[in-house]
Amino acid sequence: MIALQLRFLLVPFLTSAMGAAQYLMQDAALMNYLDRRFLSLEKRLEKCNQDILEYVEEFRDFSKMALSRLAGLNSHKAEVKSEVENLLTRIERAQRDIDYFGSVRDSNTCIGVHEDLVKQQLSEAAEEKKKLKLMLNASCDQMLAGIKSLKVVKKTGNKHGSWMKDPGKKHAKIYLLNGSANNVILEFANIMTFIESNHTLKARRVTLPFPWEGTGHIIYQGFLFYHRYGSLNEIIKFNIQRRNITDQMLLPGAGRIPVYQLSPSTKIDLAVDEQGLWAIHAEPETEGNIVITKINHITMAVEHTWDTSCNSKGAEAAFMICNTLYVVYNFPSGGTSRIQCVYDALEAVNTHEIPVLHFPKRQGSHCTIHYNPKEKQLFAWGDGSQIIYKLHTRQKV
Repeated sequence: MIALQLRFLLVPFLTSAMGAAQYLMQDAALMNYLDRRFLSLEKRLEKCNQDILEYVEEFRDFSKMALSRLAGLNSHKAEVKSEVENLLTRIERAQRDIDYFGSVRDSNTCIGVHEDLVKQQLSEAAEEKKKLKLMLNASCDQMLAGIKSLKVVKKTGNKHGSWMKDPGKKHAKIYLLNGSANNVILEFANIMTFIESNHTLKARRVTLPFPWEGTGHIIYQGFLFYHRYGSLNEIIKFNIQRRNITDQMLLPGAGRIPVYQLSPSTKIDLAVDEQGLWAIHAEPETEGNIVITKINHITMAVEHTWDTSCNSKGAEAAFMICNTLYVVYNFPSGGTSRIQCVYDALEAVNTHEIPVLHFPKRQGSHCTIHYNPKEKQLFAWGDGSQIIYKLHTRQKV
């Protein structure tokens, strides 16, 4: 009887124990499954992170390649544009020659051909002069008669640099471009802010995508025009407010020799006068004589080029006033700067009768002199000093 009772008591106990063991085995299996799943997810997440890093690196490499290709395309664009313009000029010249030979082929005498040729040349020269007068405002009849005074505004920066206002804008901002190879413009609200501050205080910094070469850059109508560092003759048009390149061009014949013997870092000197944008440079073919080129600042196209009689030997700087080039000379060791060569693009001035004009009260040299047609003043950089020269002008005779 007792044995029977024990049996009835053991059966439920054993059943309960077996059930608990079964649940433990199921829990262990579930934990093992979850652990395997988490390991699989972690491995997949790690692979996903690695793929993302690889994609990011691949995108960076692709971006660098694309930017490099775009820069090359921009350069090729400027080259093609210049070549097309040169080709059009050659075609026009060839067409004129063809028309001329067609008009004289039936002539029986050499004298007649010679007379016709002379007449045609005179006619073409008169027509060319008429076009130039239309292109350049002939009513701009002022010429430099003397330099009245100077004011050393500040002494800051390196020996070489340039500073200026934008004569095409109404604002009074001052721009400082320090050094002969740099890529940072400092913009000051006005001249008082520039005088009171140092290089970084209260100045807006504008970083260029490519550095400049020399000190011959100019700011006009909100754009910086400058010779790109490392290029032969590439001129870049940079929007200062939007901070991007809007156009570029190649200046034919320029960049092989310095435009001024005493400022060897400058191969292309850009200038502004009442007519707009000009480029000043020298060429070996002209035996170092200075060449001036009128540039359309909107289309960046060459409008006309003049070979002047002013030599770059002994020159330190130059500037344009009313279609007229004024070249400043000095001594290699420094001294009194003087203007002793003048060239008028419209031949409205007898430049041989103009006396030598000396800069007042200062011994030294200039690396940059820019004319501001709005204020009728010269903004110069001399031995690290920023100088303003007031001018005396008279009517061309």
